Formats: sequence, C-alpha cells, structure tokens
Amino acid sequence: MKTSRTLRTFVGTCALALAVAPAALAQDTQGGGSSTRTSTVASGQKTKLRGAVVSSTDNSFVVQDDASGAQTTVLVNDRTSIKTKGGFLGGGTKYAASNITRGLHVEIEGRGDGTNLVAEKVRFTDTDLRTARTLEANIVPVEGRIGTAENRIGETEQNAQRMSGQLDELAAVSNAAAGGAVAAQETADKAVQGVQVANERISNIDDYTPEQSIKVNFKLRSAVLTPEAKASLDQVAEYAKNAKGYLIEVTGFAYESRDKNVNRQLSEQRAESVVRYLVENHNVPLRRILTPFGYGAMNALNDNKTRDERAENRRAEVRVLVNRGLNGAPADGTKISAATSPE
Repeated sequence: MKTSRTLRTFVGTCALALAVAPAALAQDTQGGGSSTRTSTVASGQKTKLRGAVVSSTDNSFVVQDDASGAQTTVLVNDRTSIKTKGGFLGGGTKYAASNITRGLHVEIEGRGDGTNLVAEKVRFTDTDLRTARTLEANIVPVEGRIGTAENRIGETEQNAQRMSGQLDELAAVSNAAAGGAVAAQETADKAVQGVQVANERISNIDDYTPEQSIKVNFKLRSAVLTPEAKASLDQVAEYAKNAKGYLIEVTGFAYESRDKNVNRQLSEQRAESVVRYLVENHNVPLRRILTPFGYGAMNALNDNKTRDERAENRRAEVRVLVNRGLNGAPADGTKISAATSPE
C-alpha cells in the first residue's frame, strides 16, 4: 500500500503542483476571471484543515483542501509544531518549515488572523514526506524546460513578425514590377501561409487531442489486472511508443460499496494498477503519465442495477493524448487534460 501511495503522488503530474495559485480558508471568493476558489479564516477562529501543499515559501505555504478544493494560505512561526505522525509513543519526528514542499499531504490545526490560517500544528506521514521530496526533485528540471520552451516560442514569434515585414516589402516590389507581378504574388502567398502555419503550431503547443481510448474491467472488489486487460494495455503502450509528444491519462472507477471512501480508494488502486503495468512492463516514462485519478462511484456508464451493468462499471479508462502543436493536428478549440470527464 505504501508503494501504491508513493507512485500515486509521484506521478502527480507537475501540472497539478504548478497550476494552482495561493489562497486562504473559510469564505469562498471568485474574481478576476480565475476559477480557483480561495478562502479566509476569521480572526481567532480555530480551524482544522487537510489537503495537499501547492506552493511554499520560508514562512508560509498554500494548501488545497481535500473536501472543498478551496485553497488556504497557512502561516508558520517559532511556536508551530511541525512533525510526522506516529513514531514511538506517538512522538513523531520534528521538522523545520523548509521541509514543507509542493505535493506534501498535511493535516493542520490553527487559528485565523482575519485572512490566513496561523498554524499551531502541522502533521504528515514519513511516506508522504518522501513522496513530496521526490516530486519536488522532478518538478524543478521540468520548470527549467518549460522556461526554455517559452523562450523559444518568443523567438519564433519574433521571427514570424520579421517575416511579415518582409512580405510587405515583397508586395511593394511586386506592384512595381508589372512583368513579374504574378510570380511575386504567388511567392508572397506561400510565405503568408508559412507564417500562419507557424503561428498555429505555436498557439497549439499546450493543446492535446485524444488519439486512442480503451476501457479495462476488473473483478468484484479487485484491482488486479486480468489477462484481457493486460493485452489491451499492451496495445496502448505499443501505440504510445510510436507517438510524438504524447501523454497518457488514467482514471479508475468503483461501485462495489455504499461507502464512497471505499469506492474512491478502490478506484484509485485500479488506476494505479494500470500505471504500474505500463511503467514496469513497457518502460513508459513517468513524465508521460498524467496524475492517475480515482473517481469512485462517479460517472457510471449505466444504471448499475444488473450484474452485467455492474461488471461494465468496474473499470479503468486509459487515453493517449497527442500534442497538436508538435504533430500538426487540425485545431478544433478543444483542450484535453486529466480533469476532463471520461467519455
């Protein structure tokens, strides 16, 4: 179970850790066109919070609440107790605030200062701490690569602008040279088309389109892959190896229990089984796999009343997403991500 939890958090794709913005707890607000919910804590109000750290500084960090999804700015000071849970007689190991990094799942108790939550206790497990450190070590080089890619896109846009200016000059020469007007116009049209293609590929650099989608089913209350499921995953892995600029999205579903937490845990285990099989048996890089997510009993394919309907719903869904900008796929205005509802 510890290994599954480590894999689940590690492949928490860097997009989740980097996309969210700081916020606070208690009073939901939305503004400035942002869909991220923020909250504040009334002064002196005692509050408990559980969630994942999405950003951190020397004396504060931002947590996204597990239940509401709202983001809270948490302040730490010299009186804040920061320890792991468990240990001999429940003592745990003490840590400095600098050990609270992106991706760490924490439990916090504290009081509000009118805006933020001033932490009195911060608790987490040793396993979650190791996972968060591994995640942070992988995020930093990815951020560097993103910065490099943005610089290259900027250079490409500047080149496109220079090309556009050159086209204006070509048009003037074409008008002056009556005998070569037709040929000059054809040359200018081709150059314009090249600029448009370049601009379109730049605008599609962060867009993905689904190229292949499969469903694999599981036995009752099981997260073990069947031989049929493995055969389907073999085909997905073979397809992905020949794709350029691809990502793999994995989601799990479970409907075996009336307890939504049991269903959610089982659905997460099913998604993790798929990820582990692709990584261990086909060497699919973790950077190519989006955060696996367990939907629990959400998004049923049918009424889930008969035996056949329940068997169909016990599943994991796998989609191969291909980068439109790198592959030159036609733009349709659709973006695909781990948050997209399964089809």
